Amino acid sequence: MSETTHNGAVAVGAPPAPSAFDDGLSPAELAAKYGLSVSGARPGLLSYTRQLWGRRHFINEFAKARTAAQYTQARLGQLWQVMTPLLNAAVYYLIFGILIGTHKGIDNFIAFLVTGVFIFTFTQSSVLSGVRSISSNLGLIRALHFPRASMPIAFTLMQLQQLMMSMFVLLAIVLMTGEVPDMSWLLMFPALLCQWVFNTGLALIVARLGSKMTDLTQLMPFMLRTWMYMSGVMYSITKLTTTAPHILRILLDINPAAVYIDLMRFALIDSVTAAQMPAHVWAIAVTWAVVVGVGGYIYFWKAEESYGRG
Repeated sequence: MSETTHNGAVAVGAPPAPSAFDDGLSPAELAAKYGLSVSGARPGLLSYTRQLWGRRHFINEFAKARTAAQYTQARLGQLWQVMTPLLNAAVYYLIFGILIGTHKGIDNFIAFLVTGVFIFTFTQSSVLSGVRSISSNLGLIRALHFPRASMPIAFTLMQLQQLMMSMFVLLAIVLMTGEVPDMSWLLMFPALLCQWVFNTGLALIVARLGSKMTDLTQLMPFMLRTWMYMSGVMYSITKLTTTAPHILRILLDINPAAVYIDLMRFALIDSVTAAQMPAHVWAIAVTWAVVVGVGGYIYFWKAEESYGRG
């Protein structure tokens, strides 16, 4: 109990004596009896999802603000969103296309390569931003109460917004290489939707891991570089694995990054036909999106109470 003294100070008295009826009750039973709850306790999955939906405007505005602020220190500003994957594509074209010769047997290699670079960069950037989304925003997380999944989702949405701006450049390059727009170009939208859901789930997974293992931020670029070399960004998996063991071809074919790259190439490039892609490629793309998207969300939610603690 507390009471006010003559000078306005608050004097704290002794707490009330426990009731005789409280003897023998565990702390959990006492909390239930007096209607107490754990501060910052994890809500149920449905309640958590409703809270997250209620923060959808915050997520969207946070993503737009981070996009606008990302290149404020650079003279060219937002142009780096496009120039970075373009410069990467130029380097890969020089090394792999010309020096190593992976362009042989691939029609319209420039469109083939640029599409692969842009689409893999979407996943790469989502993972890199996701792994730092909790550890780099502890001040905001500790100051405000909101579903922590908002952070990795916002960063993945930011990468999607950047990709959509870069798509104008990608489509311009594809057109300049001789491709003609047709109805297959509409397949870009379901392919990108599946990839975004997959990227979001993956970002949620690495966000939880990165919140506890800070060294993961340093390891992730090496892991992503290895993944890129296995995903057919600068070569055709079909042509490279003609004599490879069957199990290796299957593993490379169901690689999610390769699947989403294949779907985008199929949509934009006439010379990429269904025969060059794995069987049931759309089913594989949707399965990856659902399994990783939902699984990553649940995996992140299970550690909700721990983010920003310690």
